[in-house]
This record gives sequence, structure tokens and C-alpha cells, in this order.
Amino acid sequence: MSLKLSRRSFMAAGAATLAAPTLARPGLATASPSVLRLIPETDLSLFDPVWTTATNARNHGYLVFDTLWGQDDDNVMQPQMVAGHVLENDGKQWTITLRDGLKFHDGEPVRAQDVVPSIRRFCARDAFGQALMEATDELSVVDDKTFRFRLKRPFPLLPNALGKPGTPMPCIMPERLALTSPTKQVTEMVGSGPFRFLKDEFVSGSRAVYARFDGYVPCPHGKASFTAGPKVAHFERVEWTSIPDAQTAANALVQGEADWWQTPTGDLMPMLEANSKIETKVLDQAGGIGVLRFNFLFPPFDNPAIRRALLGAVDQSEFMIASQGEDPRYWKDKVGVFSPASPMATDVGIGVLTGKRDLEKVKREIAAAGYKGEKVVILGTSDYPYMNAMALVAADMLQKVGMNVDFQAEDWGTTVQRRTSRKSPENGGWSIFVTYLNGTNNYDPAGQLGIRGNGDKAWSGWPNMPKLEELRQAWFEAPDLAAQRKICEQIQQDVWQEVPYIPLGCAYFPVAYRKGLVGMRSGFVQFYDVRWA
Repeated sequence: MSLKLSRRSFMAAGAATLAAPTLARPGLATASPSVLRLIPETDLSLFDPVWTTATNARNHGYLVFDTLWGQDDDNVMQPQMVAGHVLENDGKQWTITLRDGLKFHDGEPVRAQDVVPSIRRFCARDAFGQALMEATDELSVVDDKTFRFRLKRPFPLLPNALGKPGTPMPCIMPERLALTSPTKQVTEMVGSGPFRFLKDEFVSGSRAVYARFDGYVPCPHGKASFTAGPKVAHFERVEWTSIPDAQTAANALVQGEADWWQTPTGDLMPMLEANSKIETKVLDQAGGIGVLRFNFLFPPFDNPAIRRALLGAVDQSEFMIASQGEDPRYWKDKVGVFSPASPMATDVGIGVLTGKRDLEKVKREIAAAGYKGEKVVILGTSDYPYMNAMALVAADMLQKVGMNVDFQAEDWGTTVQRRTSRKSPENGGWSIFVTYLNGTNNYDPAGQLGIRGNGDKAWSGWPNMPKLEELRQAWFEAPDLAAQRKICEQIQQDVWQEVPYIPLGCAYFPVAYRKGLVGMRSGFVQFYDVRWA
């Protein structure tokens, strides 16, 4: 059965399920105007939004923690925890002051002594943060409310690095937590954000609960916009209840057992849109770029000729239909390295992905490049249906071009942990994983994880690509937009040569929620400002 036909069959099954009688589901609370009930994209198994790039940890992070700057809907950085800054020495010294009223959930004030190690820990994990620290001579505490960057060279994007809304999250933690090694996860959740994490009510694999932090003082200026402006918590509690099965999740929403479903599947969208009690919306207009990520450390993908050959096998529309359904409102193909919404997006060299697909030719090219039948371990994601679907398409594609495929589906938390392993595929490691690089991370080279070529410090896969690193640094130093765009063309052209990953298209993820729920911010799911009309 073809992929498209199987998904149509699933749509029919979904319709039958939505017509089924109401069934109580464990962990779902009864409706209350003071409680917001979310069905998240997956269960919360990783808590530290600095250690991991998992988006559910980032969403959790924006409940519990706050950031120095926030990004508004126009992609302009606005002060969030910051009261202001003084720029001196021809742009090479930033003296930054914290605003009044900042307090951690344990009652302690937020001090510069907390901020400085938080910045250091974040920058050790993040591509944009690493660029900032490479330009930094000294980061120091001036007093309890003031800290200072002394730079080797001007870095005008400093607020962008420390307020970026992508993953990892540039959150501010208490000093005792921020001093945790960047290679080790923080598990004690004490932040200064609008909600407190209720550890005693957490149920692994099922449930996470947050309570409004009455000590939170919203930013006093600006308007609520993306991650910027005042964050006003209207609900006393936010409850996440994971429901891995999409049909069951749709039932829970339609029957009033949940208020908001973060990731409805494409096949169920027509039925949800037809329901008078439900509204749907795409919050993140930047979308997410699907990626097929290679492990550079082991055969066969340590061989660039094999990676390049696979460019001729990928049909982005197949991956997007598998992930998002057939409705073209929710996906786009012919996508390169940068988000289609970004001024850095380019079609340079895109013919390697849009030309005629010839799997037999690819099979011959892989053999000629020296493929010796090595096992290709592909990591699937059992509790992320839209991501697992792309991994299955990848497995099928690789089998058709003659590769020895071992598809292994695990829960998302296990997958994220496993893809950090540098063991060989035969000894518990991996060859390929499939995921999404989401939102504004893909707008430019600053935060784009997939193009880093700094070896051991790179994202999982650990490519060593000196030319891409040089081009990325040149982008930071470019004098204007035209120069930046030219460099991005060169970056994309080099990506087709090095192939650290293959773009699989851009997805636009709708959310579904009960009618009457208003105040949702653009971008990823955030829980302040949301209220019942």
C-alpha cells in the first residue's frame, strides 16, 4: 500500500474514532476556569532547556524560566529581565542592568551572580552563544544588578544571542544550578518565570503540572509579542497530559477533556476544523525544517560521496505528506537551508533536491562511492507520530537504494539521549535520525544547528567542515543585508557538497483548541496571556 493511501485509511479511522462515545482518560482533570489543560507534543522526559534541543523542554522552560531579552513578532529584541544597557568603547563593552522585582521561585532575588554563570552554561551548548563567547574577552559581575561584557570585537547581535527563542533556551537559573556542567542535565527546576514546576505532581511519561508564581513581576514595558513584553499568567495551573495516540487525543479535545492540543496530526485536521467547538491556528509562521541528520563518525556516512548521492533520492513532498498530511497549507517543499520566511532563504543549488528522482541511479552511485553493506541504524520516535512518519519514509527510501537498514523506534526522550552517543551503530549508537529544526533557529546562520562544522562541539553528528565555519563567521562580520545574503548562498552551496543533513521540507504546525480560548502568542506554545474570553 502506498504511503498516501495508508494515510487516507488512517483519516477514515480517525473519523470513526471522533464519533465514538466519551471515555474518561487517566490524568485528565475535569474542566475548571482556573486550569489550562494541554495535550503536549510528547511527554516531558528532559527538563533542562539548556542541555537539550528538544522543543518540549524549551516550552517547559518558558513556563519556569525567563530570559534577558525577548523577541517580538517583528524579530526585534526587547528587554525582558533587563532594565537597560550602556554600550561603550566603540561597541566592545556592554554594561547591562537587571530590572527591579526579579525573584526566583525559592524567594531569592535574581542577581548578576546568577546571570553570568547562566550565560556561560547556555553559550557552551548553543551555536549562537558560542559565537558570542568567541567574541568575548571577559564576562564579569559588576554588582548584584549589573554585569558586563568586554568584547574582542563589536558583536551587535548580543541581545539576539541572549534572547533567542529557539533551542537551547537562554534561560537564567540560580547560581547553584547554573554552575552545573553544561554536559550534565539540571533536574531541579527553580526559575524566575511566571509558573512554578510542581515536582510532587509530576508523573513520568504522562503528566507535568505548573502553578502560577505569585512573586512574578511582568516586564513593565512593551506589548505581549512572541517572547517579548509583559507575561501575565491568567490560569492558576497549567496541566500537561501526554496522549501519544492521535485519535485518543482528538477525542479528548472534542469531548472537552482537554483545552488545547499542541500537535494534531494532518489527517485529523479536516475533522477538527469542521467541529464547531474547536478552533485551529498555525502559531509559528517560521515553520520547522525537517532534517535527515547523518553521523559523520562511522561508515557509511563518514563518506561524503555517499551523503551526496542520497540528495538524489529525497523527495521532500513525500516526507511532508507523511508528516503533515496532504493539505498544502501545512507544508512546503523545495526548501533549502534557511526558513522560507527568512530573507536569508535562497534557491541556490536547490536542483539537487528538485530534479528528477532516480533511485536506481542513486543505488549505483552509492555502490560506486564504496558502500560495503554497513548497517544503517535509523532512529524513529514512537511517541512523535509526525516525526516517526518521516523516519519511516527515510527507511523505505534507503532500502530502495540498496542500504542495509535497521529501523529502531523509541520514545522521544530515549531518542534524544541516544543521539548524543558516539558509540558505533553496532554498539548502541546510530547512523541517521530525523527531526525538525524549528522556528527562528533557521532564519540565519547564527542559530542554525545543522550547519555547524566544529567537530566535537557541533550538534549530534559531529561534522568537521572548516569552510562552513569560515562562511558562518563571515556572515557575522558582513556589513549589510546584501552581503549576508550572498554568504548564505555560499553556505547553501557548500551544504550540498558536505551534506551534514538533507532538508526534508518545511512544516507549519497547527494547534487545535477549545473555542473561547484566546490570547495565544505567535511562535511556539506559551502559557501566559492565554485566557477564556
